[in-house]
Amino acid sequence: MTASPREIQLAGELAGVLVDFLPGKPHPYGDPALSFPAAAQAAGVGGLWPGGSKTPALTRLLADTLVRERPRFCRLVVEIINRGTTRRAGRDPITREEIDRVNEIVARIGFRIPELHDPVYLAALPRAPQAAHAGPTSSSPSGPTDAERAGLATELLALTALAPSPRGLAFERFLNTLFRAFGLDPREPFSLRGEQIDGSFDLDRDVYLLEAKWTNSRIGQAELLTFAGKVTGKSLWTRGLFVSYSGFTEEGLDAFARGRPTSIVCCDALDLHQVLSGALDLGEVLRRKVRRAGETNRTFVPVRELFAGVS
Repeated sequence: MTASPREIQLAGELAGVLVDFLPGKPHPYGDPALSFPAAAQAAGVGGLWPGGSKTPALTRLLADTLVRERPRFCRLVVEIINRGTTRRAGRDPITREEIDRVNEIVARIGFRIPELHDPVYLAALPRAPQAAHAGPTSSSPSGPTDAERAGLATELLALTALAPSPRGLAFERFLNTLFRAFGLDPREPFSLRGEQIDGSFDLDRDVYLLEAKWTNSRIGQAELLTFAGKVTGKSLWTRGLFVSYSGFTEEGLDAFARGRPTSIVCCDALDLHQVLSGALDLGEVLRRKVRRAGETNRTFVPVRELFAGVS
């Protein structure tokens, strides 16, 4: 049995990330454990290391492990990363971006390695120099890369492990990071005459105030009315985005829309996950939400209703 073209493609992508973690064979005076053959041996697939040129050999090792020793695949990846961490410590440490990219490819293969998603582990990883020195509003014109999307998705998932109070503040910070990645020029939380605003951002020269809630229960009419009052109490051109991780009650949305125009739109956790897991642009998602609200006065329209092929 041989690897399929898709498995070979994904194995090649993963090999491209991992190839600099270890040498194909140890240095004559180095630690023999810090090499790809040693990692393969420790994972129980030593016989699959073909030798030869490093990148093709690593691709072959990963692909053959998927086909012939699939239950050992995640162990192999962990062994490579653990040994690579030791080898590169100090001078060229493994970065958060590299692990985010590994997690993204491994997920596409069909696995999830829990220890590589540990929030404590991820938070301790250094950022790549280009990311560390980026300005507060820097972003690619086309939005975040696949690896950056995977990293953001991992950060969002990691918030579920936090206690409610720090989780709420972390959720606000995550959203600001998300808006910055999509070039929406976010502003951190601030207060006006005792009124707490969770942040703001700019989309197509329109100012949006942000309300972020991560509660166990869904948001109802009262919370929507309170936030709408904050928004309408500002300038005529101010709009609002209410992000509720747990979503919104149907009764609350219906009651809120009855007899009044809306100047706010809403997102839930599924919307955020669908933006990060696909090729959706957050700015375009918000534009479509705003347009549908203008056409129907519906404050919350799920992403799956706005984009064909999203379910």
